[in-house]
Amino acid sequence: MPDFEVPDRCQEEERVHAEGRLPPGQALTLKFPVLHYGPVPPFNPATWDFRVWGEVGKESRWTWDEFNQLPRAKIVMDIHCVTRWSKFDTLWEGVSVKILIAQRLIQPLPGARFVMQHAEFGFSVNLPLEAVLQDNFLLATHINGEPFTPDHGYPLRGVIGAIPGRADLQTPYFWKGAKWLRGLEFMRQDRLGFWEKAGYNNSADVWKEERFA
Repeated sequence: MPDFEVPDRCQEEERVHAEGRLPPGQALTLKFPVLHYGPVPPFNPATWDFRVWGEVGKESRWTWDEFNQLPRAKIVMDIHCVTRWSKFDTLWEGVSVKILIAQRLIQPLPGARFVMQHAEFGFSVNLPLEAVLQDNFLLATHINGEPFTPDHGYPLRGVIGAIPGRADLQTPYFWKGAKWLRGLEFMRQDRLGFWEKAGYNNSADVWKEERFA
């Protein structure tokens, strides 16, 4: 059976490659592949909460209703998976840590240098604080105007990608944003997350193909 996606996909891949937006070793997809380790957790908005702790002036906790009252942001990004697919011009909506800090809703202490994303079932992902404060990191609830599906991380996931035209931003692979996110721990020292402990590269720069340690 012919694949009717191929002509459009090839044309789009040529376009983003010509624009310098396709990292080495990657291929464009028009779909949104589902990849994760373990089962999809249940979500109960009555009991769900989001915590911020560690190297902060005051620990915070928001219920689902309270989290949805936080300042919102929208970002158009290209996302790049370590399994070699890339998806372009995706519109993400959610809560920006940069904005929360600017509005003093989170107050990192001077010694804070790293952030651990803590998700359901004990899953974790680490990033430098400087990456979390970039314009391309979001605590996301929506993609392309719709809440994403449970297997993509609903109700909340960390998202980090490439903003077209912003070569100044660090762009790690997509696994550096945790699905089913439940909290952020601000840290003085770096600690490896789940996939980093399993041998994935700690920096995960897509342009340098830093896939594995």
